[in-house]
Amino acid sequence: MFVSNLSLSCEHCPGGGAGGTAAADAYGEVPGTLPPPSLSPTGHLVVAVCLGFIGSVGFLSNFLVLTLFCRYRALRTPMNLLLVSISTSDLLVCVLGTPFSFAASTQGRWLIGRTGCVWYGFINAFLGIVSLISLAVLSYERYCTMMEPTMADARDYHAVLGGIAFSWLYSVAWTVPPLLGWSRYGPEGPGTTCSVDWQTQTPNNISYIICLFIFCLVVPFIVMLYSYSKLLLAIRQVRSSVVASRREQRVLVMVITMVVGYLVCWLPYGVAALTATFGSRDLLTPEATIMPSLLAKFSTVINPFIYIFMNKQFYRCFKAFLNCSVPERGSSLKTFSRATKTLRTGRQDKEHHMSAKGPSATAPNSIPGLSQGANHSAPSNRDSAVSRPPAADNPKPKLILVAHYRE
Repeated sequence: MFVSNLSLSCEHCPGGGAGGTAAADAYGEVPGTLPPPSLSPTGHLVVAVCLGFIGSVGFLSNFLVLTLFCRYRALRTPMNLLLVSISTSDLLVCVLGTPFSFAASTQGRWLIGRTGCVWYGFINAFLGIVSLISLAVLSYERYCTMMEPTMADARDYHAVLGGIAFSWLYSVAWTVPPLLGWSRYGPEGPGTTCSVDWQTQTPNNISYIICLFIFCLVVPFIVMLYSYSKLLLAIRQVRSSVVASRREQRVLVMVITMVVGYLVCWLPYGVAALTATFGSRDLLTPEATIMPSLLAKFSTVINPFIYIFMNKQFYRCFKAFLNCSVPERGSSLKTFSRATKTLRTGRQDKEHHMSAKGPSATAPNSIPGLSQGANHSAPSNRDSAVSRPPAADNPKPKLILVAHYRE
């Protein structure tokens, strides 16, 4: 996470005296930076309450996701593995980051020294970028599931494992440079949390902030917007033959919720970073610097609800977990990726059906969408057992796809 970096001096540290001197010695003085203005005691208390809520709810919800994944075999699909990766990174934020900032907010100052500040800044930046990139990879994998037949195989983990590895390695590539001299980690906002320096206006630091903003915030958002736009377009194209209007509206609400949640949590962070980097030092108040950090941490709470509990597959297993029963089987047990596979198949069959129309397509015992000749044979027992209306009114591909989606 890339939030403001300000140095502390003993006479400006919250509490002053020996505590302030200890904090200053822990952080170290950095020439050219100003001491951070502190929040009021009430402000620190409000921040501590918010962090306590975020840490508790985020830990419980993400831990529940991992428990459900381990408990129910039906959830162990490639696409759900990506969701587990996101929940793992969010859970680690709640364990390795939030407790330290919560304790610092209760005391009004950072408590574990400069080494702890650098470690806190690195681990939170690393896990935050993992979550961001994983959301983009998830959207792209869903798009590929719709377009590529091999991606729809529930047993093919290669592409998803590659996406997960890419998310974590990509984050390492962007969070290690501050440890090596390209920017640095230090205190942020009112001095109760630490992150990447976005306050020091030097070419070294500004170049890092710009690259971080583009490649870790803007690019993932563009990937999400492109992938989900293509997905919605595909749903609309095959709506009349495969997916009901109600299902299209549900997917639309889910996509809008994902994009809005991403922007609400992370856009203020990016805007505040650029404002501090290129604007006046007095432009951001302590409240204005701490709010983007709280919103970014809040993503650990809303991610499980948007990506997991809005997923009916996880929701059914969650209900079964509470009732100590077996999850119900049905269309709601299918994953989002299975739905996109159905969309892709429906679009292809619809094209074949349209191309097969002609004099031979209306011959007796013919099935629309299938070629004549070598494959022209008597229908199977399963087909003959189904009473079929005329092909023009109720094409066979439509029946097959509906049955496939509801199985």
